[in-house]
Amino acid sequence: MLKFYILLCLATLFSSCGRKYKIEGTSSVSLLDGKMLFLKVLSEDKLINIDSAEVVHGLFKMKGCVDSAMLASLYMDDTCIMPLVVENGNIEIQIDNARIVVKGTPLNDVFYEFVNQKTALDDRAYEVEREESRMIMDGEDLKTIHREIDGKRRVLSDEMDALTKKFIKANYDNVLGTGVFMMLCNSMPYPEMTPVLKELLDEAPVSFRNNAFVKEFVSLAEESQRSMEAAVN
Repeated sequence: MLKFYILLCLATLFSSCGRKYKIEGTSSVSLLDGKMLFLKVLSEDKLINIDSAEVVHGLFKMKGCVDSAMLASLYMDDTCIMPLVVENGNIEIQIDNARIVVKGTPLNDVFYEFVNQKTALDDRAYEVEREESRMIMDGEDLKTIHREIDGKRRVLSDEMDALTKKFIKANYDNVLGTGVFMMLCNSMPYPEMTPVLKELLDEAPVSFRNNAFVKEFVSLAEESQRSMEAAVN
């Protein structure tokens, strides 16, 4: 009988570790060498460490078990370096002064394709701001500047909204959908049900709307709306 229980415990142990992640990272950033990196996930409004590794001669490794894919962040001390998906498979991370690359597993490949597209739009937005400064320095008419620059800002804003909506809708059924939705909400100064968020929620499946963070955000946005209406009245 004792042998049976030992075998049962071993079977449970190995079955619970059926999905394994392995992270292999390289860094050419001298600031990271000798530092400890921490892999953190959000759990009940708190960030908890699930893994860690020291960067030695520009290399670091982590490995462990995961029950299901999780959106995590890689930290050095209290500084977030990058988000990534912890999922079954071999995850490759490359960090240098110009960019960060994460690849090797399905969700990370999809996620960082989106990140690269968003970065390209951010770069274009930065160039628009520089263009506005140059036009002002050149003494151009302010009304002309505002008309041209505001038009370019609207185009970029529409492209960013379209990119984000397309990505979240394509990933309603996995951790990327709720994860990017959460990032979008956290980028706002206060909880507000914008047209983009309303469209996403109206088309989302029940499983997405029942996510704990999504439900909390909707509740806070509705409360914020009621408060503003009460203040006006």
